Amino acid sequence: MASTLPDPAPRSRPPTSSAESTPCAGPTPDAGITPDAGSAPDGGATEPPDDRPGGTGGRIEAHGIDHIPDAERHGSARELFPVWAAANVNYLSLVIGGALILMGLTLWQALAVLVVGNLFWTLTGLLAVSGPAAGAPSEVITRALYGVIGNRVNNAVVGWLISVCYFALNLSAAAVAAFSLVEKAGVTADTGVKVVVIVVIAALTLTISVYGHAVIVRLYPMITLALGAAFLVVAVYVVRHADFSYTPEHRPAGVDLWATVLAGVTLVASGPLSYTTSADFSRYLPRATSKRAVAGWTALGGFLPSMVVCSLGALAATAVDMTDPQSALESILPAWFTPVFLLALVLGTIAINALTAYSAGLALQAVGLRIRRSVSVLFDGTAAVALTLYGLLVSNFLDTVNNVLQLTVVLLGPSTAIYATDIVLRRARYDGQALADETRTSPFWYRGGVNPAGACALLAGSTAAALCVDTVYTGPLATALGGLDLALPVGMALAGGSYTLISRMPLVRGTGLRGGKG
Repeated sequence: MASTLPDPAPRSRPPTSSAESTPCAGPTPDAGITPDAGSAPDGGATEPPDDRPGGTGGRIEAHGIDHIPDAERHGSARELFPVWAAANVNYLSLVIGGALILMGLTLWQALAVLVVGNLFWTLTGLLAVSGPAAGAPSEVITRALYGVIGNRVNNAVVGWLISVCYFALNLSAAAVAAFSLVEKAGVTADTGVKVVVIVVIAALTLTISVYGHAVIVRLYPMITLALGAAFLVVAVYVVRHADFSYTPEHRPAGVDLWATVLAGVTLVASGPLSYTTSADFSRYLPRATSKRAVAGWTALGGFLPSMVVCSLGALAATAVDMTDPQSALESILPAWFTPVFLLALVLGTIAINALTAYSAGLALQAVGLRIRRSVSVLFDGTAAVALTLYGLLVSNFLDTVNNVLQLTVVLLGPSTAIYATDIVLRRARYDGQALADETRTSPFWYRGGVNPAGACALLAGSTAAALCVDTVYTGPLATALGGLDLALPVGMALAGGSYTLISRMPLVRGTGLRGGKG
């Protein structure tokens, strides 16, 4: 099976310095990009970039989408846990948990849906395994899936556009909490004040993203502890008020119940599925780092806090009206704790958005724009702020969250399935230096710069998912099934299966899957 895929094993080569280009058969992906640090103005090398959390703390990360040499790898898989934990103690998780009860599920049905949906974090963990293997971010590794040119399209849509949408959704959630905090300080949150608040939160978020990986790894353990303490207090009061025997007045049954359960699983799973970029945060780990440890700490860091916070949202919905989650939770929390709670909501959202903006910046580089990673991150932030202003000042926030999260799985489900399938087929063996080659001699050029297996599988999976979806619109298959939304399982199964089968076809093997030119 793996024999049909190009160059799975890393090539033997001495470590290179960061100032050296990464040759395979052509220039590095960052050729023409002015580095954020680590290079002299004339192009000569200065000291090599150091991303160690205990080293150059205040320096902007030098690396963009270029390959990380073995000499610059460091850390352990355990450091991935607080990175993902801090990002999942957030307001949006409370909203999602409460939404399940609002959809008509009983408490225990909602908790079961949360378990199933959050199990998709195991896929996020699996994708992270490719980071240390390649020493490259997901945005580059996926050239193996789609080809050099095909991957630019993939990064433009799945990597950049969807990331910016999630950035805007999370920024909206933080802004809602911040508006309330401003009001409690005696300032009227009119339109002008709201715009300022949104810009300030975005600026804090983008500062973390611009400084990059070392700051994230150093800062997130402290954020995790702070958020954990705050939400522990929330948990005490929520559990005290929760109705564990809660049953909605109008319970869905039969096909309607299954339709609601599937919609709930899709809503919850959209979170972990949005992180098709988890290798971005594991790529600095040494090549020999245990694959099981990378996958385990990543998945656990996502699963545990997401499960706990979403469950708090569901429990709260049995006692208060979660159509306005923030006000509802404030009603059962002590007055002295309300400002702390609101600050925690803002901090948690900054943590998740810093990761999102970081990956969106890499995606923009991988599309082919020759700009520094720090500049690309700022561009992403500007786009997200614009979407946030629309989402909060024009549209309905809760409806926007539900619609966007459920609709994005039409693309995210199939793309995650293809990525995970490729890792299994290659046994997580990737040549990071070969992946950095964007020329026609690249082993990942395939046919005309496109891998037929990845492109066809993504098209098939996304088309099938679009036919099965029931959210902003109802697909014909969902209509035929009485509203059952099978977009997630159908899209993922068809995409993963198609990728495996097409990769083995003699016609496809003969067009470049062993590294020939298109």
